[in-house]
Amino acid sequence: MTDTEVVVVGGGSTGCGVARDLAMRGVEVTLVEQGNLTHGTTGRMHGLLHSGGRYAVSDRASAEECIAENRVLRDIAAHCVEMTGGQFVQLADDSDDYFEEKLAACRDCGIPAEVLTAEQAREEEPYLTEDVKRAIRVPDGAVDPFRLCVANAASAERHGARIETHAEVVDVLRAESSGRVAGVEVRHDSGPGEREHRKAGERERITADHVVNATGAWAGRLGEMAGVEVAVRPSKGAMVVANCRQVDTVLNRCQPKGDADIVVPHEATAILGTTDVEVDDPEDYPEERWEVDLLIDELSDLVPILSEARTVRSFWGVRPLYEPPGTGTEDPTDVTRDYFLLDHADRDGVAGFTTVVGGKFTTYRLMAEDVADHVCAELGVSATCRTADEPLPGSEDFSVLREYMDEFGLRSPVGRRSVQRLGSRADEVLSTEGPNPVLCDCEAVTRAEVRDAIEESGTDLNAVRLRTRASMGNCQGGFCCHRLAAELHPEYDEVQARAALDELFEERWTGERHALWGEQLSQAALNYALHATTMNRDRDPATRDGPLDFGAFDSGGAEVSDGD
Repeated sequence: MTDTEVVVVGGGSTGCGVARDLAMRGVEVTLVEQGNLTHGTTGRMHGLLHSGGRYAVSDRASAEECIAENRVLRDIAAHCVEMTGGQFVQLADDSDDYFEEKLAACRDCGIPAEVLTAEQAREEEPYLTEDVKRAIRVPDGAVDPFRLCVANAASAERHGARIETHAEVVDVLRAESSGRVAGVEVRHDSGPGEREHRKAGERERITADHVVNATGAWAGRLGEMAGVEVAVRPSKGAMVVANCRQVDTVLNRCQPKGDADIVVPHEATAILGTTDVEVDDPEDYPEERWEVDLLIDELSDLVPILSEARTVRSFWGVRPLYEPPGTGTEDPTDVTRDYFLLDHADRDGVAGFTTVVGGKFTTYRLMAEDVADHVCAELGVSATCRTADEPLPGSEDFSVLREYMDEFGLRSPVGRRSVQRLGSRADEVLSTEGPNPVLCDCEAVTRAEVRDAIEESGTDLNAVRLRTRASMGNCQGGFCCHRLAAELHPEYDEVQARAALDELFEERWTGERHALWGEQLSQAALNYALHATTMNRDRDPATRDGPLDFGAFDSGGAEVSDGD
């Protein structure tokens, strides 16, 4: 008797997509993820919804998949997608031949492509350099990967799936008699998002008829646990977040592959990307300041105002590139961006185990459909895929953004941002009888949204951040982290709230370390002063983890440590 029919390992876009697809077909599914959802590559991308234009010349099959899935995601994930449009911009010194090749390739792949004159391109994007020669307009867009993953996981749960975050796989179970994969053993980490039914370090053996390896850049590690080889070549890419939305269109440099060639408008910011550096370990790799400088310098040639922009943070992601046996490639940028489904029963003689690796965020749903088709065939399930037709939670009946000033007492810009995040759930979440102040001023996140996220995430404020964008603005949590932690009361005590606050603020600091100059350095210094002095958070480490004796303060008898 197994605990579940299928275990999906990995809580990124593909893993959540597989869990949703299988659950909608009536398969019993358990998804396990070592951190939060989007812990890996999905949470460290630039948010581009591909039109396929970036691959039209080099990889026609991938380009055709992208434009097809682009259209699907616009329908099923409307509250996660902004159709900004995109331009492939040719500057004066860029190749005419490549421009014409790109234009023809886009049209051959079925990607709508229109040539813009320099004047038309700059009319759409006034901050483009005057060095523009012409551009190709394509239907690129921006997508919120956090919102999309959460929506897929929520849909999977609605269809009976079990979603376990902070559950790291420490072993793959094998049947003694047949050698087939029979499940996984996980170690639960209660972490900041403590679940009442789990203790930190508790282990659980989850038996299953089939295990899906959807761990992306970590696929080789899980494969090794199962006794098979998965030749992943992790490729690190750096990205920079600018303080405001300098462009409203995805801007691509129209040239062959290279670093620092794209700017993606995302919510109220712009994300600059990216680099391509092969690394050995998807978690332990150098974060190089030169990559940050390169992105700003190179993309300032495309959008000069970026040289004056305030850089609020930088981050790095690792692409899960897969290299099939016998196709050794010296240059990691030459490794295909296509995805691969590895049937380990057929390839390695290890039944009950399937790996999906490679691919792109835009094609996650298609990848998940292929995996689900394969697994269902193995299990003898005849149900068909419905994920291309049924909207994700939050995108049902989502057509226009409504003004919430009168209905919910919100200033209209705040209401608009809330509806963009919540989609069709806006009425459900924002219909609150109590006061609903804005807790995160930078991202216009209200108390109702935060409390809704806490109901789903417990004390894990980083999970609350992923669901709401709270603390992701210019102050990087300096003015709102403590407000989020305060919302944990009274359900959680002071020690839990302080631990959650520390965890969130530490995560925010991680992305600021390579962006400490100019105004952002001043912001970091102000954040430190506020938290170290006003909130006394730099007190003696020997005592900081215990509860403060507030009664002693009231009586004037509190002892003050050297750090206070």
